Amino acid sequence: MTNLTNEEIWKTVLSEMEMSLSKASFITWFKDTRIVSKENGQIVISVPNGFVKEWVQNKFNKRIFLCLKQMDENIREINYVVGNPFIKLPDSKILTKEIQLEQIQEISVDADIDPKTNLNRKYTLDSFVVGTSNELAYAASFAVAKNLGKVYNPLFVYGGVGLGKTHLLQGIANKILKESPDKKILYIPTEKMVSELIEGIKNKTIEDIKMKYAQKDVLIVDDIQFLAAKESTQDIFFATFNNLYNRNKQIILSSDRPPKALSAMEERLKSRFEGGMIADVGIPDYEMRLAILKTKMRDKPISLPDEILQYIATNIQKNIRELEGALNRIVAVIDLTGREPNLRDVEKLLKAYIQASYRKTSAQTIIKTVCDFYGISLNELLKKSRKTFLVKPRQIAMYLLREDTKSSFPDIGSRLGGKDHSTVIHAYRKIIEEVDSNENLKQEINLIRERIYNKA
Repeated sequence: MTNLTNEEIWKTVLSEMEMSLSKASFITWFKDTRIVSKENGQIVISVPNGFVKEWVQNKFNKRIFLCLKQMDENIREINYVVGNPFIKLPDSKILTKEIQLEQIQEISVDADIDPKTNLNRKYTLDSFVVGTSNELAYAASFAVAKNLGKVYNPLFVYGGVGLGKTHLLQGIANKILKESPDKKILYIPTEKMVSELIEGIKNKTIEDIKMKYAQKDVLIVDDIQFLAAKESTQDIFFATFNNLYNRNKQIILSSDRPPKALSAMEERLKSRFEGGMIADVGIPDYEMRLAILKTKMRDKPISLPDEILQYIATNIQKNIRELEGALNRIVAVIDLTGREPNLRDVEKLLKAYIQASYRKTSAQTIIKTVCDFYGISLNELLKKSRKTFLVKPRQIAMYLLREDTKSSFPDIGSRLGGKDHSTVIHAYRKIIEEVDSNENLKQEINLIRERIYNKA
């Protein structure tokens, strides 16, 4: 290896793994993993527990090894350890693998994460690249940071995976803290909040948790869609929301879809979400993708010619996370080989990314994604019920199957519970007529498509 840091190498590997896994699987198996040693062709990867170690070693080792090998042909072996066996203790002694790792605690933290606030210091509003796909969300975020609780309360930001929602939310918090350090801010992913609330109910400490939330000046909840279908926690969050809102405390939420599309969310909560500002973050256009790449290059120790950045911006279109992953891959190879690649080299390096961007989808993926998006089961989608919350997803599934797989109307009807082809034709035409005039429907279909092609 050359002077590329462990963090940069592992970030490149994670970008590769994330492309082929669902968000839930990626977080489950790769959260809190890192490279802790690289010497003499051997890589040591730290994982949080023995269960994750066994699973990653058995299921993903080959892909991880191939990814590392592409960056450095000298890599011969990967070892997985629980915790970090190379932590320096106060007496400067180095712990080795033979020492029981359970006797020590992980003391290294990501240098960019503030341990007090759980905010990434790099996520600022100043570093957020603004374009036509996100200018409303950015303007609203800036206004909220300057006028807490007075405008756009709540602020509800939605959009697909990897488009910058978390950057915006944390950027608001970082700006507030920079200008008003005394403000009490809580930034929390929904999954963590739900876990806290469930533990509070179980341990009878729920009032303490509710008090903790109520004492904040700003409550920021990321990925609020994960609160859907959880009745007891929705009740608690509803009470917390009202408490903060009635005292003019700022509430900021993000989701992968607009409030109306949160089908498993209580109507009273959706009504609260819709009472403030709703702003979407869309897929960046070519000019914005190129601007993002140039912004990212400012933090890199090298430079790349415009033709390479233009090639990346043209061919990597899904989201900002993939753009950064592709860029990190090229930078890693340059650092490891000491040679700047030409355009032909870059085409080979990014072949997997580009193929993933243009892979066709399947009928099964479309149907499953529609069910997941609207929080319904496959059985509900297939049955003949005329309930409104089922009719709309079924019609959208029919529309997408026709548009994106070019399946025949009889085939689509057969896949969706044996529906008559005339029913499919009616649904297809209905969505076509509505999609041009109904902005909410258009946005929902775009969000579903983003999910489909991230899975494809």
